[in-house]
Amino acid sequence: MDLKQIRYFVAVAEERSFTAAAERLHITQPPLSRQIQLLEESLGVQLIERDNRPLTLTEAGRLFYEQSLQLLTRVEQLQIATMRVGQSYQRQLSIGFVVSSIYSGLPRVIQLFRSEYPETRLQFVELTTAEQLEALKSGRIDIGFGRVRMYDSAITRITLREEHLALAIPSFSPLANDDSPVRLEVLNQQSLIVFPSNVSMGFADYVLNTLHDKRIYPEEVHEVQSLQTALGLVAAGIGYCVIPTEARARNDLHYRLIAEEEKVSMPIIFSHRKNDSSWYIDAMLTIVNKMYQVRPELLKPDYGFRP
Repeated sequence: MDLKQIRYFVAVAEERSFTAAAERLHITQPPLSRQIQLLEESLGVQLIERDNRPLTLTEAGRLFYEQSLQLLTRVEQLQIATMRVGQSYQRQLSIGFVVSSIYSGLPRVIQLFRSEYPETRLQFVELTTAEQLEALKSGRIDIGFGRVRMYDSAITRITLREEHLALAIPSFSPLANDDSPVRLEVLNQQSLIVFPSNVSMGFADYVLNTLHDKRIYPEEVHEVQSLQTALGLVAAGIGYCVIPTEARARNDLHYRLIAEEEKVSMPIIFSHRKNDSSWYIDAMLTIVNKMYQVRPELLKPDYGFRP
């Protein structure tokens, strides 16, 4: 007795005809009849009343049919479970991220995730927050770590923490002689560098809109693509740049926190497709929560800030 014979028997029992069962199985009738005969011989009982039209099952046949259905269902479940285990060693997780998140805890999260799920291959895609939303909907990425608050009905967004903003200052600027928090009004009629450029509703827009709402008007605005370029221009004395506090990527600049009374901050936001129940979403959130439990100081908006 083997699985092929059991599948053949189930087909005959359900079709109540050797001819119909053979058509269903895409085989000819003689081999089917032979396999059923071999099955009955191996069991030592008759399973089918062949004299009846349509065919009927004997009492032993009915019992065998019920047990066969359970067995085939269990075999299918076993196949699926085994395939999933095999795929788990090859599964890939595509993560979208904004550049500044590299300086704001993302590397720590990735290290912990790799430790917990070493079999998962991680792929990283640098995208702005707006680009992440589109990439999630198209399936290009599975999850995203962004900055700017944006609403999309197809996306679930979870704020992981708030981060204060700081002002990047040329080392030779008079503003570099003080370490105290600075008011945004110092940027009025000054040269300002913002990033990234050509991104609707991005971090640059947030900074410019905040200044406009406070009636602060820079003399000139330089728009660049990346944080690194922005800080390079600050070092060259081209202007000042507002950045998340942990994005202090150069040691030759002076940094001052934006005064708390300005009520400006930038979140770190975890995004995924709405109603997506994939394993990696809870896994990633669990790791983030564990990290914050072990190191609650990471939740402070000005964590690690040094001028």
